[in-house]
Amino acid sequence: MPKAADVILNLVPTNALNAMVTDNMLQLIVFALFVGIAISLIGEKGKPALAFFDSVAEIMYKIVGIIMNFAPIGVFALIAWVVGTSGAQVLLPLARVIFVVYFVNILHALIVYSGAVYVWAKMSPFQFFKGFFEAMAVAFSTCSSSATLPISMHCAQKNLGVSKEISSFVQPLGATINMDGTAIYQGVCAVFIAGVFGIKLGLSQYLMIIVAATLASIGTAGVPGAGMIMLSMVLEVVGLPLEGILLVAGIDRILDMIRTCMNVTGDAAGAIVIASSEGELTKIVPKLAPSGK
Repeated sequence: MPKAADVILNLVPTNALNAMVTDNMLQLIVFALFVGIAISLIGEKGKPALAFFDSVAEIMYKIVGIIMNFAPIGVFALIAWVVGTSGAQVLLPLARVIFVVYFVNILHALIVYSGAVYVWAKMSPFQFFKGFFEAMAVAFSTCSSSATLPISMHCAQKNLGVSKEISSFVQPLGATINMDGTAIYQGVCAVFIAGVFGIKLGLSQYLMIIVAATLASIGTAGVPGAGMIMLSMVLEVVGLPLEGILLVAGIDRILDMIRTCMNVTGDAAGAIVIASSEGELTKIVPKLAPSGK
């Protein structure tokens, strides 16, 4: 079993081309992060490369979108075949996965997000969730961080007092790289798939799941179903069977709802903390009903 130090050292590729040829996804993500940072640092000279990668990314998103349009048909056929051959009892573990993903995401929001806005911004968690509830509901129903972004920014600015400058920078950036809900989903699903296939995970494998899920969530597009695509990368990094994706494909939409909701909520919490640290957070005073005469 590899040591934790070896796992960390193996994140950095000694040869990027070899990582591509051998399909080492974790090393490819780390290399892509370095390329992105370098493009950002060189400024104007990096814009052609940025435009190229942006164009390729949009092409990939479109391909994934086309595939996802046909995915429900395949998922329906798959679930029908599984239930027809093995009985409805096979769906019970999937109900447990849904419960765990929802429970952990809600717990994460109540502890991490509430704690962040309360400690660093002195904002009541109740005020935070109440002011951002509209955006959370839209994210839950659309399963798209990108589609929810305008409403998220509106709620942060009008209901939570975040300045337009901070909101316009932090929340779009968060919609791209801050995916707590997706990371939780990928970690839970990876452990579930390992259990279904009878694969025992050691400390190094759990560490790899944490690192892979975190990095994969950064590269996940803010569109419905993208998290399931990135789950395949996490499984490959840990050495779990890719067929395990079929086990959660039928409930992915249900899981996508809560993870997207948590993703946009985390963006808002981050915007509040940054705004408070920069003195750009306006205290929202509740409007009082006019007194009768």
